[in-house]
This record gives sequence, C-alpha cells and structure tokens, in this order.
Amino acid sequence: MNDTVSPDSILQLGMGFWGSKTLLSAIELGVFSELAAGPLDSGTLADRLGLHPRSARDFLDALVALQTLERSGDRYSNTPQTDRFLDRNKPSYVGGMLEMANKRLYPFWGSLTEALRSGEPQNEARRGENFFAALYADPGRLEDFLKAMTGISLGAAAAIAQKFPWAGYRTFIDIGCAQGAVPVQVALAHPHLSGGGFDLPPVRPIFEQYVAANGLAGRLRFHPGDFFNDPLPTADVFVMGHILHDWDLDEKRRLLAKAYEALPADGALIVYESLIDDDRRTNAFGLLMSLNMLIETPGGFDYTGADCIGWMREAGFRETRVEHLVGPDSMVVGIK
Repeated sequence: MNDTVSPDSILQLGMGFWGSKTLLSAIELGVFSELAAGPLDSGTLADRLGLHPRSARDFLDALVALQTLERSGDRYSNTPQTDRFLDRNKPSYVGGMLEMANKRLYPFWGSLTEALRSGEPQNEARRGENFFAALYADPGRLEDFLKAMTGISLGAAAAIAQKFPWAGYRTFIDIGCAQGAVPVQVALAHPHLSGGGFDLPPVRPIFEQYVAANGLAGRLRFHPGDFFNDPLPTADVFVMGHILHDWDLDEKRRLLAKAYEALPADGALIVYESLIDDDRRTNAFGLLMSLNMLIETPGGFDYTGADCIGWMREAGFRETRVEHLVGPDSMVVGIK
C-alpha cells in the first residue's frame, strides 16, 4: 500500500453530516444570538439554551472545534463570522436559509438515493402535497421562506450592486424578488435607480415591510403577478436570481424568451445562480444545488454559464457574458 494515500478526506466527507447538523442545531437553539451581547460561561449558556448537562460541554466544544465559537477558559463567544451572520437580530443574518435546511432539507436529503433511482422529488410531494401551494397560503411560513431566500442571496445581491454597470440604466425589476434583497442592495448603492420586485401577490406585505425598513419605500415598488402567466413590468434591467434552476429546460427557455420580449432595445437581463463551472469539476455547491432541485422539484436543475449563454442567444440576446459574484455564485448578463 502507498503510505502517502490516506482515507482521511473520504471519512471526513462521509461523516460531514455530523458537523452540519451540529451547526444547524446551534442555529435552531439560538446559540449565536445568545452570545451576541458578549461571552458567557458554559453553565450560564447551557441554562439559557435549555441544554441537558450530559451534552452541553461536548456540544459547545464541538462548535469551538468547528470554528463557529471561540473559548477562553470556560467562557464562550462568537467568532467574527458567526457574530455577523448568525445573530438573528442583525440585518446581516443569513441563518434563514440554514433554518430551512434544518427543518426541511436535512430530512429530505436522507432520500437522495431514492431520488437518484427514480428521478422524482422527495419532499412533501411524496405525501401528495404541494409545498409551494401550502407555503404561499400560510403567511408565517411564507415569511420564513422569504427570509431564507434573503440569506442565500444577500452576498450575491451586494456583488451585483457593485459589479454591474448600473450607471447606464434608470430602472430595474427583480423577477421572483422574494423579500427584496437584490432591489434593496442595488437601490442603496445607486440613488439614481428606481424599480422594484415582481412576485406572487402574497409576497407583497413581506416585500414592502423589508423595503420600508431599509428606507426605500419611495423608490422600490412591488408588482404582483405570475411570471409564467402575467405580463412582466416595464424596466431597463431584469434580474432573475435562483429562479431558472427551479424549472425544466422548456420552462427555462420560456422565461428567458419572455424577459427578452419585455425588455427595451439595449436592455439587460441578469441571471444569477450557483452556476456550475463549465468543466463541471470544481463548483461542488452548484452541483449539489442541482441535486437539491432533484429532491425539491419535478424538473428543475442547475446549469453552467455556457448553458445559460446558449439559451440566452436562442432567445435573441446579442451580447452575453459570465461574471463571478461571490462564493459559488456567478451572474450571466444578456444585452438585447
């Protein structure tokens, strides 16, 4: 046997769910929000979180070993990362997506093998339920879901606000806007812009509350509608973030063609996702997101930048490019 070959990375990957579930449980319990005001000793922290004495020390020290908490003596504190992004009381909180992962995705991913064999969703659809229909009928659940979408989109939204040449445009609409992370980040960075978001009618109060909290109620407007069945609002720029991957190929092409027809000459479409790298070797998150679409949707899948450019050109866009945003996310820009 070659002594330089080790099974360590295989075992770490195979048992990775241990660390993942430990972090997800910490978010559910409110560990990072509890420590936002300052360090606490293990006994005080365990009491506030309602932890059993048998598990408390190992749980907290596991979070230290996972580099999500720091410890000095017997006092625990957040890391700079977890203090900024996992304190529920901060606007930079991204834990909404992880809360959803804990409540829904974690158990559904246990059926990945069945999904790979059957090609069928493994979520509520297995019980004959329509997750999205139930979601949009329940304002509380809908708000939690839209907050999760903000969590996964916030970094990309800030990058789009900086990297796209907004100076040449006046208006924009985020199609499938959810809570409004992209419109808010773009409008905050570019005072000359006005626009808003387009989504199903139940999203309106959640969008408007988020926009008002950021002081942008006068510049960002909500447009209700179904992007398959209703006309798109008028704007110089459309944004579609984490939208196309929900749909099969024909539906993807249909949405791109609809955006092209609604844009003015020289108008732009920004599509952003966790784009799979063209060689399909390095963006593991994008590939795993595509498996998540297998679990969650009848026909959705993620795709490469080259794939999206090809579909945009079929729709008629005369100029296209791919640009990295942040982490696993990139945008494809098409100019009419």
